[in-house]
Amino acid sequence: MNQRGSILIYSLMVGLTIIILALALAPSIKTFTDTAMNSTNMDCNNTSISNFDKAGCIAVDLGGFYFLGALILIGGGFVAVRLLW
Repeated sequence: MNQRGSILIYSLMVGLTIIILALALAPSIKTFTDTAMNSTNMDCNNTSISNFDKAGCIAVDLGGFYFLGALILIGGGFVAVRLLW
């Protein structure tokens, strides 16, 4: 096997490992988000909280999505770049 084939297989393995890691972390990130947003911590279900607290609730809610999305995009980037290059 030549150098290009070895790099292709290595990058595919790294990319798929990152994607699998992101999918494995999804339940724990969901649990963390639910714990952070419940009534004893941030009280995001309360309609009378300040705008600052509402922004914090939105940031916590979207943080997990952005983190997992970034991991999946990085893993997909590894795979796509080596397949198209």
